[in-house]
Amino acid sequence: MSIKDLNKKLKNETYSSLYLLYGKEKYILEYTQKMIVHAVLEEATADFNLSAFDMEEQSIDTAIEDAETLPFMGERRVVIIQNPYFLTGAKTKSKVEHDLKRLESYLKDPSEQAIVIFVAPYEKLDERKKIVKTLKKQAEVIVADKMNVRLQKDWIEHAAKEANVTISNEAAERLIQLQGENLALLISEVKKMALYVGEGEQIDPQTVDELISRSLESNVFTMVEHVANRRIDSALRICYDLLKQNEEPIKLMALLSRQFRIILQVKQLRAQGHTEKNIASTLSLHPYAVKIAAKQSASFQEDELKALLMKAADADFEMKTGQRDKTLTLELFLTSLARQPQTN
Repeated sequence: MSIKDLNKKLKNETYSSLYLLYGKEKYILEYTQKMIVHAVLEEATADFNLSAFDMEEQSIDTAIEDAETLPFMGERRVVIIQNPYFLTGAKTKSKVEHDLKRLESYLKDPSEQAIVIFVAPYEKLDERKKIVKTLKKQAEVIVADKMNVRLQKDWIEHAAKEANVTISNEAAERLIQLQGENLALLISEVKKMALYVGEGEQIDPQTVDELISRSLESNVFTMVEHVANRRIDSALRICYDLLKQNEEPIKLMALLSRQFRIILQVKQLRAQGHTEKNIASTLSLHPYAVKIAAKQSASFQEDELKALLMKAADADFEMKTGQRDKTLTLELFLTSLARQPQTN
């Protein structure tokens, strides 16, 4: 079931007695859980009828007993079952005993006055287990997979809409480029920018550049972008800012080398006729990172990139062997790129 379909059902007060939320995208798990809780429970009695049980610390029997307890001053109870590791094949250090036969019995005949939400932050469940098959059959299932660019944009636009602003497609792409794949951080940035632009206004790429909390990787990415466009002074300014933040020159060199290596790989694979989607899969990269690397690759010849990587390897060796001051070596590497001939 999609989040959109679930939202429609909740608005129509069509509730299920059982929900299974699983996947590695933490933000979606938390968002969906809150959405169900807010739809089901009245604010005045929520504290009395909401409980959560961590299966690594408490038994499933305790959670079931709570689910079978009548709600207090309300129509329903909500019971959240966190970390149900027994749905996976993973080993755990937990010594808690779980009566899965009792759970299976409850799943087949759940209380009509309770809504039980299983929140499983795991990429996969063990489909061979009888308890997993029963739960999937009886419950409404939401899978919180890691997201592709299209879905990330959908969530970004949804967050903007909830904040009564809009965000341009270019701004959403820029946000993903600079912030990365963490959906919670992306949504947090949208909310911050919404407060800045004000209700009814639009978040544009300039707003993203001005306000985003940049990660180390995004700063390095921007450095490479400046290098690709031969704005070495701008690349050096970012470099100096990072050094003031006590970032290690060897680490910065490694990240720069990695990005140039990606640009070379993308350039080579595109020349062989591969699509950006295939390249992303082959290199295990985010599709938008491939898109930008493809754009940057137009500023370099293949031989130029190979020479650049050799130069980066030499600089890395000099740093690690103490042949030259690490900061000076990094500066010389960046300034040398200004003399690289730009591809037309």
